[in-house]
Amino acid sequence: MPHFLWKNGDTLILHCHVQPGASRDALAGLYGERLKIQISAPPIDGKANKHLLKYIAKAFGVAKTRVSLIRGESSRQKTLEITDPQKLPPAAQISPP
Repeated sequence: MPHFLWKNGDTLILHCHVQPGASRDALAGLYGERLKIQISAPPIDGKANKHLLKYIAKAFGVAKTRVSLIRGESSRQKTLEITDPQKLPPAAQISPP
C-alpha cells in the first residue's frame, strides 16, 4: 500500500506515522509504507492532532478546513484527507495526480 492515494483527482489521502513531542515539526520521509511526520505538540487532550492538521494545511498550502483526520484519532498511525492541495512538499514524496 503506498503512503498516498489520489481520490477523484483533487483529494489526497495520506497515510502517515506521527511522532508527537518531537523537537520540531517536520516531514521526515517514509516510515515503512507511511509518511513520518514529527510534531512538536504533546499527545495530550488532542493537542497533537490539532497541531498536525494545522501543520499539514500549511505544508500543502490549504486552509485548515481542507484537512481532515479520517482514521487514527488516538493512534500514531493516521490517515488524513487533504482537499485540493496547492503544494506537494518534496519531503512528502508524492507525485501529482
